[in-house]
Amino acid sequence: MWIFFILALQAMIIIAWHQRLSSGVIFDEDVIRTVLSIFITAAILNFLRAVLDITLTVNAWRNLKFTQILRYLLKFVVAAFWVVLMPYAYSRSVTNPSGIMRFFSNLGADWQNQSLYNYCVAIYLIPNILAVFLFLFPFLRRTMERSNQRIISLFMWWAQPKLYVGRGMHEDMFSLLKYTLFWIMLLICKLAFSYYVEILPLIEPTQTIMNISVSSYDWHEFFPNATNNIGVVIAIWAPVILVYFMDTQIWYAIFSTVIGGIEGAFSHLGEIRTLGMLRSRFDSVPRAFNKTLVPKDEMKQHQQDNAMESRNIAKFSQVWNEFILSLRNEDLISNWERDLLLVPYARGDVTVVQWPPFLLASKIPIALDMAKDFTEKEDADLFRKIKSDDFMYTAIIESYQTLRVVLIAYLEDEEEKDVIQQICQKVEDSITNRRFLSDFKMSGLPLFSDKLDKFLKLLVSFVPSQVSDVNEHENFKAQIINKLQDILEIIVQDLMHDGHEIIKKDQKFERVNFTLSENRSWREKFTRLYLLLTVKESAINVPMNLEARRRITFFANSLFMKMPNAPNVRNMLSFSVLTPYYNEDVLYSVEELKQINEDGITIPFYLQTIYPDEWKNFVERIKDPKLDYDDKDRTELERQWVSYRGQTLFRTVRGMMYYRETLELQCFLDFTDRDDNALFSGYRNLNVHNRTDRMLKERSQALADLKFTYVVSCQIYGAQKKSSETRDRSCYSNILNLMLQYPSLRVAYIDEKEEMVGGKTEKVYYSVLVKGGVNLDEEIYRIKLPGPPTAIGEGKPENQNHAIIFTRGEALQAIDMNQDNYFEEAYKMRNVLEEFLKMHHGHRRPTIVGLREHIFTGSVSSLAWFMSNQETSFVTIGQRVLANPLRVRFHYGHPDIFDRIFHLTRGGISKASKTINLSEDIFSGYNSTLRGGYVTHHEYIQVGKGRDVGMNQISQFEAKVANGNGEQTLSRDVYRLGRRFDFYRMLSFYFTTVGFYFSSMVTIIIVYIFLYGRLYMVLSGLERRILEEPTISSKALEEALATQSFFQLGLLLVLPMVMEIGLERGFRTAIGDFIIMQLQLASVFFTFQLGTKAHYYGRTILHGGSKYRATGRGFVVRHASFAENYRLYSRSHFVKGLELLILLVIYEVYGRSYRSSSLYFFITFSMWFLVASWLFAPFVFNPSGFDWQKTVDDWTDWKRWMGNRGGIGISEDKSWESWWNKEQEHLKVTTIRGRVLEIILAFRFFIYQYGIVYHLKISHQSKSIVVYGLSWFVMAVALVVLKLVSMGRRKFGTDFQLMFRILKALLFLGFVSVMTVLFVVAGLVVTDIFAAIIAFMPTGWALILISQACGPCMKRIKIWDSVMELSRAYECIMGLVIFMPIVVLSWFPFVSEFQTRLLFNQAFSRGLQISMILAGKKDMNA
Repeated sequence: MWIFFILALQAMIIIAWHQRLSSGVIFDEDVIRTVLSIFITAAILNFLRAVLDITLTVNAWRNLKFTQILRYLLKFVVAAFWVVLMPYAYSRSVTNPSGIMRFFSNLGADWQNQSLYNYCVAIYLIPNILAVFLFLFPFLRRTMERSNQRIISLFMWWAQPKLYVGRGMHEDMFSLLKYTLFWIMLLICKLAFSYYVEILPLIEPTQTIMNISVSSYDWHEFFPNATNNIGVVIAIWAPVILVYFMDTQIWYAIFSTVIGGIEGAFSHLGEIRTLGMLRSRFDSVPRAFNKTLVPKDEMKQHQQDNAMESRNIAKFSQVWNEFILSLRNEDLISNWERDLLLVPYARGDVTVVQWPPFLLASKIPIALDMAKDFTEKEDADLFRKIKSDDFMYTAIIESYQTLRVVLIAYLEDEEEKDVIQQICQKVEDSITNRRFLSDFKMSGLPLFSDKLDKFLKLLVSFVPSQVSDVNEHENFKAQIINKLQDILEIIVQDLMHDGHEIIKKDQKFERVNFTLSENRSWREKFTRLYLLLTVKESAINVPMNLEARRRITFFANSLFMKMPNAPNVRNMLSFSVLTPYYNEDVLYSVEELKQINEDGITIPFYLQTIYPDEWKNFVERIKDPKLDYDDKDRTELERQWVSYRGQTLFRTVRGMMYYRETLELQCFLDFTDRDDNALFSGYRNLNVHNRTDRMLKERSQALADLKFTYVVSCQIYGAQKKSSETRDRSCYSNILNLMLQYPSLRVAYIDEKEEMVGGKTEKVYYSVLVKGGVNLDEEIYRIKLPGPPTAIGEGKPENQNHAIIFTRGEALQAIDMNQDNYFEEAYKMRNVLEEFLKMHHGHRRPTIVGLREHIFTGSVSSLAWFMSNQETSFVTIGQRVLANPLRVRFHYGHPDIFDRIFHLTRGGISKASKTINLSEDIFSGYNSTLRGGYVTHHEYIQVGKGRDVGMNQISQFEAKVANGNGEQTLSRDVYRLGRRFDFYRMLSFYFTTVGFYFSSMVTIIIVYIFLYGRLYMVLSGLERRILEEPTISSKALEEALATQSFFQLGLLLVLPMVMEIGLERGFRTAIGDFIIMQLQLASVFFTFQLGTKAHYYGRTILHGGSKYRATGRGFVVRHASFAENYRLYSRSHFVKGLELLILLVIYEVYGRSYRSSSLYFFITFSMWFLVASWLFAPFVFNPSGFDWQKTVDDWTDWKRWMGNRGGIGISEDKSWESWWNKEQEHLKVTTIRGRVLEIILAFRFFIYQYGIVYHLKISHQSKSIVVYGLSWFVMAVALVVLKLVSMGRRKFGTDFQLMFRILKALLFLGFVSVMTVLFVVAGLVVTDIFAAIIAFMPTGWALILISQACGPCMKRIKIWDSVMELSRAYECIMGLVIFMPIVVLSWFPFVSEFQTRLLFNQAFSRGLQISMILAGKKDMNA
């Protein structure tokens, strides 16, 4: 890849260099001859690659076969041969006077006279031509890999090492064409842009600069006779060339966004995204449900009779109602909303489809008003208006038929029932004969509706068994009878013209069957009819909860997406779910709920404020008299309610156990396919006392247990069980309660015991599986381990590896501790498992089935919203493109589903080697691909996932991922994949994994190289002399450097985010969200995180030694102290930000006199933005970051932290010294190469002193090297004085206080005397003092960095303590520089209010009381 980009760059520079002279340069033979020199460069680069292959593998040669070593040596010899031959042949080549057409037409016509170089190029390209041929016909490559013929084996031996891994990775022809076309189009756009925007505009200024003669400099120039101003050319071209290598990442973001959006649209994503869209298409939802989620019965595929349709509707109703009830149990909807969303299991006596009442809201009242005000005489006109609205028509028919059934069933007297029958017959006859408007008086409808509403309200509220008071019981009966009599009186007198003929005078309608109110199905009829008649416009917005809306619309939309047909449960693949758990929260305790944080609030108060509607629904649920909860039950339910809104194990287990619930329901529907009675009565109405129902339920449960297993790998469960610590005991009891609550849940843990082995006591380790028993856990299996697994590898992957043996089935889903699941999504699991049986392009089945995630932690703060959108775009549009067309999707974390058998026989689902497999998830994807696996991605199902919501949590997560990508870059897995993939798939692989982080690092390096190049130009005086040249234009450089700012400002992350939001929620919403994100400083956040990625990725590449970083999963809306932020961001952001700030200040100050302000602004705007983001983003996004009292407390805490001495056992948050020592841990594990590179990088800080001292007034414009030498003398004197003061403080500070004061006084007087002499005699001015500070401060920092890199040497020569004290002084100064703007802003109260509004806009938009949370004001009525 790099060879391609370098050769393309060389060719473009050659063409651009000649294009200035002629527009038809590409047809010039001399230019073509010059362009062909790229093959010399290719030979050199291939030689360097051969050298690197030997250098990086030489330590492993003792383990290699002779043939493998021979291959490396022969490749080196061949590469060396071409390096020698190519330049020689090129030098012997002769120019052909003809143009390009004749040149190519004569090529080979007279081979004796052809250039030797042409033949060398032709021979050199033979392997590449053969590789292209094999690339275009992948089946030949597969055949050759499997062949045992000697000539083919020899060829394959030369092409790639003979390893099992990395073979059979070739894609089919169609997939190959798709991702090849993707990259060809991308590279054309990228190279064209680079040529016309980055390279061509710089050619003319470069040629002009090279022709300028500079005879004088503003400093001592070591190479005054250098020609062509090569230093300036390097300073100008270096950042542009880096932009050239980096901007492919930008083009990838653009192309992947477009392709991902198109593919998402064709996948039907976002077709149902609002309640209005759901209403308009709900009539087709049952058909889509039966098409996708109901198993196809071969005997009934072609039968579409009424009975079959009724069964299908009943199946949909069962699942839909369970879905709605799960929303109610999760408190996302209220009881009223639940009733509006439920549908009857069967039609019963109704001849139309019974839609959920929320679809029929206000239909009956509108129809009544329409009929009352109808002035026409023809029935057909009225009926035509009614039938134009299908939902209104079905609502009227259902209400009429249900009311008839209710009245007939409620009356006990047969003659009175006949009255109702006659009235109904009269209505039906008049409609049939089109005399309804003439036979009935429409003016009586409002009164009839009012009385009917009151009658139904009484029926709904009256349950005889729940009314204990006899008088109240009789009162209810009397009211119901009176309302019934009123209804019949209105019908016969106010609605019918001849109604008096129907009712006899002795019929009083007093004999009523009140026992119907005890029957559940009848009560459901009463409730539904009451809702149909009374609910008006308010039901249009049902459900009100945004999460409930999202889930309902996504479920409905997914039914229209392409998914495999559902098999019967008996025929589906069995699967297991595995969740690793260490010591996170399981269930919040009562004490934790009562605990008050530093702001004076509790977790329940915080959650009640954030989720007020869900808390209201919860209170309604626990106060329901039907459920009869006592105080103890309510306390336990409150603990669960709080835990379900955190990232707890309790939430994860509840979500995963939906799999078993849905399997039971699916078994029931499968078994009742020919039993209409059981199907129409409903799954929840099974009577366990009935033998048939009991057997049906037991069969469903048994089959569900056969198909599903859930194992939670609680690594230290055994230690928690034995521990006496309160938290450990709480975790143990909560996990045990989970096993008792869910009998099918299994827990695996590592048990440590002491046993006698060979007469000695040794620690023995077992992997143990337990289940819930009678109030205790029961052991199922115990497997002896060879040692402590977590001491061998990384904790989380080893936690999975030891428990994977306890899983069962053909598939295995990996679920993390911060995930959730939903009932309606779990129902699609058997469809997803069918993906494993699908053959892709004839020869491969999936080994990893990727699923999309929903990030549920985005509703509190702006940061959580940014992170949620970023993660959502990656797990949707990002992985969509990776899977198709790029074919480089791997495993990026849970909730992917693995082919369990495939991976168990190929190393498992987790690589667990220490450090190198820090990001263990993606290595399982690498492992699967290298061993012939096939990874797919599907978006018709989703699993919930929590993310970090606080600034510090997010930064630690980004640091962990960046460290992991650094280790991936150094791993052999990435090396093998890069070498085995074809060119275009390798590009996909690079730019979607480690390349993204490498590009992030290059983006920052571009800023450094640009500013240091400008520092060289401005301090040497070269920029002045060049800009004064009238032929020089700086616009070309501005345009070339502008591209990096797109990366820096986070716009690459926003593009796919906007596309995905547009797809799933509408582009108007996407544009609005984008604008709001920018107003909430999203670019500041992304720029800050860019620094996090670059720092930790670069450090890992340089030194290695990455480690796991616990980010925490709690509720984070708290103020982080200044000292905490400084510890976390000092090295990654603050030091670098201050360095760039000094560079920008120097560039501004020393170039102001001759530079236009617009030029400076355009070139450095994004860099100033980067500096501001890096220095102040942690405080802008810190709750109460500009509150005055918090600022005062932060200052006190900062001083205490800086002053505390370190030592053994003192944590880094207590002492600056402990933190400072821990910050250098990476230098303890680094190599000599890492230390040398650290020292070389530190040398850049010496440039400041060298350049600035020649600009001091006291130097009197002298360019002698003596000036620089004197500056080092001054620096040495300053360091000696500081050392004397430090030694004096230690030796005389306690016992000889007076002597120490005299010493400090003498030093002060000496300093004043020296400064006076310099001002009076030497011509020192005040500006020189500030300039000297800027010059000498970086030098001191460089000395500190070099001393840290040479730490062992510094400790041996006894100056390590001095280095520490000098570092403390620098840290104090840096802290003050950063802290002062915070202090100033904290003086103004409106700043804190503005920041709160900015940070918590998402919460404010939902009407939440964030100010109460931050101020700690409890609502006592909550």
